[in-house]
Amino acid sequence: MPAVSILGPRQCGKSTLAREILKSMTNTVYLDLERPSDVNKLRDPEAFFTLNRGKLICLDEIQRVPEIFPVMRSIIDAEGTNGQFLILGAASPLLLRQSSESLAGRISHIDLSPFHLTEIPEDKDGLHMRRHWLKGGFPRSYLAEDDTQSVEWRQDFIRTFLERDLVQMGVSIQTRRLERFWQMCAHLHGQLLNSSKLGESLGLSHHTIRSYVDLLDHAFILRVLAPLEANFKKRLVKSPRVYIRDTGLLHALLGIDSQNELLGHPVYGASWEGYVIENILSLLPHWKPSFYRTASGTEIDLILEKAGQRIAVECKVSTSPHVGKGFWNALADLGITGAWIISPVNEAYPYERGVTIGPPDAFIDRMIV
Repeated sequence: MPAVSILGPRQCGKSTLAREILKSMTNTVYLDLERPSDVNKLRDPEAFFTLNRGKLICLDEIQRVPEIFPVMRSIIDAEGTNGQFLILGAASPLLLRQSSESLAGRISHIDLSPFHLTEIPEDKDGLHMRRHWLKGGFPRSYLAEDDTQSVEWRQDFIRTFLERDLVQMGVSIQTRRLERFWQMCAHLHGQLLNSSKLGESLGLSHHTIRSYVDLLDHAFILRVLAPLEANFKKRLVKSPRVYIRDTGLLHALLGIDSQNELLGHPVYGASWEGYVIENILSLLPHWKPSFYRTASGTEIDLILEKAGQRIAVECKVSTSPHVGKGFWNALADLGITGAWIISPVNEAYPYERGVTIGPPDAFIDRMIV
C-alpha cells in the first residue's frame, strides 16, 4: 500500500517498532508530531513531502494533525508508488474517519497491542504468565523493576489518558464522568452490558453510555465481545460483553496490586477470562469472535469461527478444571469442530469427548499452525 498505519494505545510500542523498521531501510524521514520543531516542518506539508519525494516518511502521533490527510492523498496519487508513508497514532473515531475518507484504497491499518503472552520470555520459576496477567502487557508496566513501580506507571497512564489523550482525540467529555464510567466497566468486567442500567447509575442516557463504550473500544481500552448470531430454537442473549483489554489496567482500576490480592478478589475468574480472550483475539485476528449464552444461562466464553470451523473456548481459572452438563449441551447445539478449556496449567492434555485442557499459549500455537 502507499500508506500503512500502525494504530494502538499510547505507550504500547508503536514508535519503538517504527524506529526498528526505519533502521533497516535507507531514505527515510521520521517526524515526531509531539515535538514543536517537527510540527513546524509541516507548516507547508506539500513542500515538505515534495522535498522528500522517494523517501519513506514516518509521521508519529498523526492524530495531532488530522488535517494533513488530504495533502497526503494528493502526494500519494501523484507518486503512484507503494511505501510512501508510515503513520502512527492512537486510534480514535476522528482519526479513523479522516484516514478512511481521505486515503480510501490507499492505506492499510495494522493494530498493535501491548505485549501478548507469546512475546513474554519464560522465567526460571515458571511464573511469567501470572506476572503478565497481573501487570498487563504495556512495556513500561511489565518491565518495571517491581510491582510498586508497575502499579504507579499504570495509575499514571490512566490519569494521562483521561486528562490529555482524550483531548488530543477531539473528545470533549468531563474527565470525572468518564473516569467513573471506566471504573464501572472494571467492576462489570466480563459481564453483559446493560446500557440502561449502567446509565441510571451514572445519571446518563443509554445512548450516552453506548457512545462512551464505542469511544473506549476505538481507543483500544475496552473489548466489546458480541453474542453469537445463530438461528437456534433456543433464545439467545443479545447484549454484548465488555472487558478491559489490558488486565494490568483492570487491576489498577480495582486497586489490585499483587498476586495475593488478585487471588482473593471477586474479579479473579473474570480477570482470567478477559486475559485469555484478549491474548487469543490479538493473535488470531482473522477468526470471528463471539460468545454463546442462552436465556437459561447455558454459555461458552468464546466461539471462534472461520471457513466453516467453529471452535469453542471455555476459560477456567482452576488448575484442575471441570465443566458441567450445560457445557456439553452447548457443544452439541453449536456443532463445534474443536473445544478447549483454557486454564493456568503447564501443558495441554486431553480431557474427554475430544476436549483439550491447556494454557492459552498452547491453544494459540495450535490455532496458528
